[in-house]
Amino acid sequence: MDHSETIKDIRTWLGTGSINIFGAPFAGKDTHGQRLATSLHAKLLGGGEILRNSQVPEHIRSENVAGKLIPSDAYFEMVLPYLKREKFAGSPLILSSVGRRQGEETAIMEATAASGHPMKAAIFLNVDEKVIWERWEHSDSRRHRGPRADDSKQALEVRLAEFRDKTLPVVDFYRRRGLLIDIDSNRAKSEVSRDILESLLKFSKSLK
Repeated sequence: MDHSETIKDIRTWLGTGSINIFGAPFAGKDTHGQRLATSLHAKLLGGGEILRNSQVPEHIRSENVAGKLIPSDAYFEMVLPYLKREKFAGSPLILSSVGRRQGEETAIMEATAASGHPMKAAIFLNVDEKVIWERWEHSDSRRHRGPRADDSKQALEVRLAEFRDKTLPVVDFYRRRGLLIDIDSNRAKSEVSRDILESLLKFSKSLK
């Protein structure tokens, strides 16, 4: 199906704003974040990727590898400056779980607005835990390249607990703000991608 008009309308509504994508591990954040960024000519900014490529104190990196979220003060110090980078100026941003610990939401909202990328919507990729474990078992990293350090069974259990305890309240924050779009991510990638675009279009029109 041709989504060119849908994409055009979403791009007009989004402007240089941000869309933040949340979901449990293996919900499809990286896949759909990249697809959405490509479709909307946006820059993809992932907090996890920034941390993996930043100078992180060893004790914090060890906790992150074990599946735990890092303290908010250290997170802000590394992540927030990225929003003001010249390469993002004038472009919309697709954020992959940026500010996923409860208590970070307001600072992220303020930082995106201050950098010219106001938060326009948040997407929650809702996936059943049974599906998460199935995707983990069949993930490419496990089958072909060896698991990432934070994709071990024990680390995934920790990551899921962190998500339930610290990130679901963030999802509820965006829901209360009227910014959240719920997406069933148990389905095939093509179906989820189509649903994201159609839901974003519907959401943008509901604000007019």
